[in-house]
Amino acid sequence: MSKRSDIIEPYEWTNDRRTGLVYSEVLGWIDIGHAQGTDIISLLADFSKGESSSNRSYQITYSQKMFVHKKTFGTGKFVRWEISKGLSVEEIHSIALSMMLTTACLFENYQSQWFFSWHTDSGFSGEDLTSDLLGFYRAILPSNYQSRLQLISKQDALKRWDYYGPIGDYKNKGFLPLLFPNPEKQCISGKPYKGKLPMFMTWIHPFCDLNSGKVKILTNDGTHYSFMSGQ
Repeated sequence: MSKRSDIIEPYEWTNDRRTGLVYSEVLGWIDIGHAQGTDIISLLADFSKGESSSNRSYQITYSQKMFVHKKTFGTGKFVRWEISKGLSVEEIHSIALSMMLTTACLFENYQSQWFFSWHTDSGFSGEDLTSDLLGFYRAILPSNYQSRLQLISKQDALKRWDYYGPIGDYKNKGFLPLLFPNPEKQCISGKPYKGKLPMFMTWIHPFCDLNSGKVKILTNDGTHYSFMSGQ
């Protein structure tokens, strides 16, 4: 659940920063936590471990979670797939993307349920899915993505927030960016609109050939719970 107080200057967005909110003329609002990509780095490490094992196949689980009450309670969604050993790097990236896309949508829908409304309005919040996708590409091919995103200053970002209201009020159920026109420019509609993903966030395609024998879906809508573990 992004708040006005989360907004930071673009230069404050460092690779090891876990929280914060910035506005990009390319991707709209970006949640730095979602865009960090550490979950994808862990996912790729699991693939590497599976490919180096002596087994003919291995299981991969990918999850997204939320925590409340100082991480005393956690819950989230996960998928678990069985992978046939011997994949190319391109196939691993494609499968990882499919797992992330599936789980991210499950998780956002889970957060949007009525029993979480007391705690968060984050379900399908306008910045979440696009930020997840950015995090995926930052993990797959590390680069200085910030320089490509046309980030605006904290002062200007605050003006967008104050003009349009909290980003949580705008829902985005897809991965295309939700853009908010500069309210200080003339002849604007004054309404957010769907933009296009930049080329550097489209070069990997989700894995769709589920009949190839390379992938077997074991769990495609799992629910995770934890208590007092912070895991």
